[in-house]
Amino acid sequence: MLLAAIAGAVFVTYARLPADQLYHVSDNGLRGGLSRVVVELNFPDALVALAVLGVIAPALPRPLRLLAIIAAALCAVVLMPGVVSQSNLDAKWINAVPALGVALAFALTFFARGLPSPRRVLGDRARIGLAAVLVLVAAPWIAAELGFYLDGVPVLGWIFQTGKIVSYGGNVPHPAVHHGVHHGLQGLLLVATALLLSRVPNRVSLFLALMLAYGLGNIANDDWLEQVAERGWTSWTIPSALEPGATWTWLAVLLATPPIWALWFRQRRVSEIVMDLDGARRAPGRNLS
Repeated sequence: MLLAAIAGAVFVTYARLPADQLYHVSDNGLRGGLSRVVVELNFPDALVALAVLGVIAPALPRPLRLLAIIAAALCAVVLMPGVVSQSNLDAKWINAVPALGVALAFALTFFARGLPSPRRVLGDRARIGLAAVLVLVAAPWIAAELGFYLDGVPVLGWIFQTGKIVSYGGNVPHPAVHHGVHHGLQGLLLVATALLLSRVPNRVSLFLALMLAYGLGNIANDDWLEQVAERGWTSWTIPSALEPGATWTWLAVLLATPPIWALWFRQRRVSEIVMDLDGARRAPGRNLS
């Protein structure tokens, strides 16, 4: 549902706005909208699909597990250098490969059976609190993806600068928050995916922890540049986390991943659950429900 909503917004915005009002695209109209949706299906959607496949694979009928492996391999193509480049976000033929993997992963979700749907899980309050804060931070990017500024919007227009023309670091003057897709909002999608999927039994909890840390790194980078540095409050910026590199941001992502996994996302072993159940059965008057 999240991916479909974002894809719809991206298609409409990139189809109705001229390319020079958007970021590193050259196509206009319907072609421009479809082109940007295909690239969005690569990043971040292919990463989301990999996480989903990791959760549903054990619940798939055995004949379909090979398809899950194929879908994961297609999605993993997005990790190859040059498949998605921030300097040119027009769709290329190679982008059809991860997009096909996402479509296959989506189809496979209809065949997953027996996945639990817990009403409450340890850490849910933290999940809700973190998501609420990040949605507020992402307000300028949500508006941008819909093709609007927050100027004049009560409260939000005062908190955030969006349509104001800025010129940070000697660049050509431009609106503080350009229309269209922002990697900060893509980071929010990755964070939301990690928070949601970590609630159910899975075998990819470490990957989800990395996804959460990576998403937060992208949010911090994008928000600091647009709302702090471009206001002239500082000349220092948080290094980009979009691509792995020897930066302080990626060091923070890698250092944050193990604690997130160990303290929050780590899945309990089956043997531990059985021991708890055995102990509960032996304890008099204990309610197992």
